[in-house]
Amino acid sequence: MNGETSQHREPVRVQLRALVPTPRGVGVFLTDGEKTIAIFVDAYVAAAISMFASGTRAPRPLTHDLIVAILQGFGARVAKVVINDLKDNTFYARLFIVQERDDGQHVIEIDARPSDSIALAIQQGCPIWVARSVWDQTEDATWALEEAERQAREQSGENPSSDSNPPQGPSPEDEPDLPGLDRT
Repeated sequence: MNGETSQHREPVRVQLRALVPTPRGVGVFLTDGEKTIAIFVDAYVAAAISMFASGTRAPRPLTHDLIVAILQGFGARVAKVVINDLKDNTFYARLFIVQERDDGQHVIEIDARPSDSIALAIQQGCPIWVARSVWDQTEDATWALEEAERQAREQSGENPSSDSNPPQGPSPEDEPDLPGLDRT
């Protein structure tokens, strides 16, 4: 394979850029710094994503807290999320879970909703990836996010220069090197 083909197949590392309420739910905007894509999720999972992004803790454990507690009980953790497919305008994702055992690390890959996967990734500070094929076929939604942010500022009378974006999550340099856990 030549370098261009190999690079073209590499998944894209993304970070949470914003959450925007819409009549259909909430748009979760993910970006690689150049292009932004939107995945629409229900308001309940969006509220969890927002809490995790802002570092807010619920007074009682949420479903995502329960999932993490169960994983920890088995010596496992979420290592990464890959949004791996797009069919009929529906995104699909895979959770990569690493379990530490006496005989080494074991990677478990689980089909999951992107909304729950993103919530767990934000909560746990693990990377979110988008398969290159999904990234390439998804429209750049930067314009939609910028328009929504402009409208929100106008409605609230906010200063246009104020920053209302949630924290971005870990940088690529923060990602651990995990055996058997490639970026696809």
